[in-house]
Amino acid sequence: MSQSPENKKGQVETTGHVWDGDLREYNNPLPRWWLWGFYGTIIFAIVYWILYPAWPYADTYTKGISTVSFQVPVIGPDGKPEKDSDGNAKMETKTEHWNARALFHQEMQTSPSALAQKEWLAKVKDMSFEQIAANPDTLNFARSMGHGLFGDHCAACHGTGGQGHLSKNPEGSYPNLADNAWIHGDSYEKIVSEITNGIQGNMPAFGALYKGEKLTDLAQYVLSLSHQSGVNEEAANRGKASFATCAGCHGANGMGNQAIGAPNLTDQAWAFVDVPGSKNYDEKLKLVEGVIANGLQHQMPKFGDRLSPEQIRLLAVYVRQLGGT
Repeated sequence: MSQSPENKKGQVETTGHVWDGDLREYNNPLPRWWLWGFYGTIIFAIVYWILYPAWPYADTYTKGISTVSFQVPVIGPDGKPEKDSDGNAKMETKTEHWNARALFHQEMQTSPSALAQKEWLAKVKDMSFEQIAANPDTLNFARSMGHGLFGDHCAACHGTGGQGHLSKNPEGSYPNLADNAWIHGDSYEKIVSEITNGIQGNMPAFGALYKGEKLTDLAQYVLSLSHQSGVNEEAANRGKASFATCAGCHGANGMGNQAIGAPNLTDQAWAFVDVPGSKNYDEKLKLVEGVIANGLQHQMPKFGDRLSPEQIRLLAVYVRQLGGT
């Protein structure tokens, strides 16, 4: 290998190395724009490492100097969120090193859609339920926000459309909210109270009082109230006398009592056992006998400590709209 003479003007640039007399090594340097781009990525990486979480070490990682601030509820000594005079949660600013969760909270509070939502919440705050429902714009807002709240807090039990769920076991059943068969009443105020404070429902067990044929006769009578096909009229007539025990809650005619959450037994809208889905009449009879003998307990958790009063009001509007009333 030898060194060639200097490159002449117009010739392809070489490194100056020559093999076998005429074999030369070309010199093709990287384009300057590419080099600057490469250097730029190095600078970008260094800046990123400084600002954001980047390098793991030991059992942790570098946190970066970039921070995210967002509002969080003030937690009182009892471990529950504190509330102001209007019933809204007191908020305070929390600042964390940049992370996706903190950024999500910030965007949920400061994004254009979040700010627009705050404006609408302020607009409907002092409106009555009737005014909200009568105005197409506020009703659409209530439906939109209520739909999201319902999906987050209610749909797990009541279904995405509020259709509820019936099973053979009362403890696995959840009332249908879309059929107008309101167990506790359909006033906005009642719905708000239930969402805020939850529901504790209880029907005592009568297995010690009614057994054997007496239990079957009473179940026959209960099924006759909703005109179920297959009812033994003779047995139902015998069971009518025993229904006096049930009438204290369900009424002498079996039409229920919304004040205490006693369901209407005449409308075929079964809330806690899947009578409509039973394969035959004997299966329906067994289900009703089980409820009479064992009683039932149902509860809905309270959401007053999770949702603001404005959110609960809008959710109440949405829930009532599910029933079409």
